[in-house]
Amino acid sequence: MVKMQVIYSGGLHCELTHEPSGSRIETDAPKDNLGKGERFSPTDLVGAALASCVLTTMAIVAERDKISLLGAKASVVKEMVTTPTRRIGSLAVEVTLPKTVPVASREKLERAAHLCPVHQSLHPDVQAPLVFSYV
Repeated sequence: MVKMQVIYSGGLHCELTHEPSGSRIETDAPKDNLGKGERFSPTDLVGAALASCVLTTMAIVAERDKISLLGAKASVVKEMVTTPTRRIGSLAVEVTLPKTVPVASREKLERAAHLCPVHQSLHPDVQAPLVFSYV
C-alpha cells in the first residue's frame, strides 16, 4: 500500500505528495479545459505513468536476463475524446530500445511491456497501442 496526498491550491492547480518519499508533483488543468496548461494535467500523468511503467517493466525483465536497456526511451501521445463524456481516448506509446537487445529476447520484452500494471489497468475503451523500434 502506498499513500499519496493531494491538495487543491487554487487556480485549477493541485499539489501531489508521495508520502513514502516526500516527492512532489504539481498539476494544472489543460488549456482545452479551462486551465493554463502550465504543468502536467491529471490525464497527462496517466500517459506518463503508462510510458514509465512500460519501460520499468521491460527493464525488470531485462535485468533478470542481464540485458542492458540503458538509454531506452518512450514517448506517448494522449488524445482526448468528448463523446459520450470527456475522457482519454488513446495513449499511443512508441518505445525505442537499443539495437544491442538480442533479437531472441525482444518478443519477451515486448510481451512484458503489454503486461505492465498501468497498461493492464486501463479501461478497454482506451486505445493503448505499443510500437517498438530498436536503434
